[in-house]
Formats: sequence, structure tokens, C-alpha cells
Amino acid sequence: MAEGLRTTPAGDLDKFISEFLQPNRHFLDQVKKAVDTICSFLKENCFRNSPIKVLKVVKGGSSAKGTALQGRSDADLVVFLSCFRQFSEQGSHRAEVISEIRAQLEACQQKQKFDVKFEISNRKNPRVLSFSLTSQTLLDQSVDFDVLPAFDALGQLRPGSRPDPQVYKDLIHSYSNAGEFSTCFRELQRDFISTRPTKLKSLIRLVKHWYQQCNKMVQGKGSLPPQHGLKLLTVYAWEQGSQNPQFNMAEGFRTVLELVGQYRQLCIYWTVNYNAEDKAMGDFLKLQLQKPRPIILDPADPTGNLGRNARWDLLAQEAAACTSALCCMDKDGTPIKPWLVKASV
Repeated sequence: MAEGLRTTPAGDLDKFISEFLQPNRHFLDQVKKAVDTICSFLKENCFRNSPIKVLKVVKGGSSAKGTALQGRSDADLVVFLSCFRQFSEQGSHRAEVISEIRAQLEACQQKQKFDVKFEISNRKNPRVLSFSLTSQTLLDQSVDFDVLPAFDALGQLRPGSRPDPQVYKDLIHSYSNAGEFSTCFRELQRDFISTRPTKLKSLIRLVKHWYQQCNKMVQGKGSLPPQHGLKLLTVYAWEQGSQNPQFNMAEGFRTVLELVGQYRQLCIYWTVNYNAEDKAMGDFLKLQLQKPRPIILDPADPTGNLGRNARWDLLAQEAAACTSALCCMDKDGTPIKPWLVKASV
């Protein structure tokens, strides 16, 4: 299927997504059962004999956002714990928490009749516990999990409501690396995508598939921008260029490719969760937006710029090559026109 996208006529892209990229219901049900199994374990078994309490478990990743690709079974779960009372404590106590979760998983797997296979991290203070879950009763294949311990910065936030501005003030004063505490905002990151129209999620699938093919093509030449940045770029393209839930798929895809080619001008951010009304936040946003482009600020975490330190030039070369492929051509051979979208907000 590597060349499948480029040799698909523009008018058949919806069919291509449906047949090759959209997971089937059986697969999604299996992933859901696996996720529920691990969620129940984290809530009920972990730290049962410890003063540490699991405050909540938030499902993230493509399966939670509704953008999973066919045959790709992965999920991330953020475990919010009572032992983290501020952002800084998340980093200092994370290793021992991950070690405890692993020990409990190993002890529990015999009773639950599932098998877990761990990926050993060489980092001194790993951010994540990665493992594969297989089960004779739940799954035809394994599901890859990332479990991430986090500080509950948002608390019990009502759906659709903004976080307290103090949350972002504390974040700005606590972070030292971009996106260092992005896991604390996983609910907001998930909801930013999961609430979008179904067809926009299909376009995100298409862009993800194209991106993953590009990753194979440029292997060894350098690191491409993070996939999440391409998802956000896709949402931006639709918001600025269409907003129609039943848009033309080829036009949407062509617009994303066009924006990738304009990466030197990219400056994109959203104000759904934070804005410049608060002085501290306003000053911080000004500093962020004055940095070298491309800039794609995480709509949930203003410290996270998804555009920085990556080989956008390699991705732009692949985008330029794709614009002359069959998937970006009309029936009469004329190029599909992208939506009119500015590269900068």
C-alpha cells in the first residue's frame, strides 16, 4: 500500500480511507476491551496497599481520539496520582511510580489470564511504562500500551470549560523543557480532536498514513516533525479553509500538503484553553510567538511547540512530490486546488 495513496484518483480518496485506513468495528471493540482491562487494573489493583491514590485514568492516543489506523493497536493511559501535588513532583517521583505499576502488573497477570511483555527503557528516569498486552479471551493480536504517571493539574474539569488560569501560571513557572508536562493536559488534547466531525477525522487518518510513508522514505536522514503536529495542522487547514463537515477530501489533503510546503511561515495557535487576557499568559504567548518558525502551539499546553527542531524540509520535499501524484489531480489532469489558508494565524 506504500504507493497506494499516490496512485489513487482524487475522487476515490474517501473509498481509499474506508477500505485501507478505517479500522473495523471488531478491531475497535477488541482494543476497547483491552483498554478497559488495563484501566480497571490501574484503578483497582495499583497502590492498593499504599497511601498513593489513583485519582483518575484518562484514555488517550488515536483510539480515544477516533483517528486510529487499521491494524494499528496502540493506546496511552495517563494515570493521575495523589502523590504528585505540583508539576515538579511529577518528574522527581516518576521512576519509582513506574516501577511500582510494573511490579503490580506482573503480579496481576496470572489472576487476570493475560500476558504482558515490557519494553525496557534505558533512561534513568523514564517518562512512560511501555508494554504489550495479549489475552486468550480478549484479543486476536496484542495491543501496545504506554502508561504515563501525571500530576492532576486540571482536577475535575467539566467538559467544554476552560482550565483555571492559575493552572497555566503554575505551568509557566515550573517547566524547563518544551512540553515537559503535556501529559497533565491529555484530556484537553484528546477532546480537541475527538469532538471534530467524522470526515475531518478521516482526513487526519489520511495525513497520518501519508506521514508514516514519508517516515519510511526519509529514514536515516533526520527526524520528521512529530505526528501530533501534523494532526493539528490538519485541523487548522479545515478550520481556516472549509469548516464544512462534508468537504472534498482531495482538497483538504492538498491544503495540508500546501501548508507543509510553507513551513517557514507557519505560526499557528489556538485560544480555546488559554488566551492573552491574563497578563502572565499574554506575556508568555508573545515570547512563544516571537520564536523562529515553524510554530504550532499545542492548544492544551502553551509550552509545547510541535514545529521546532525537526526536518520540515524533508517533509516539504515529500509533500511537493505528492502534489503531482494522481491523488492530487482532477479527472481532466488539472491539479486539485487547495483551500485558501494563510500559513500564519
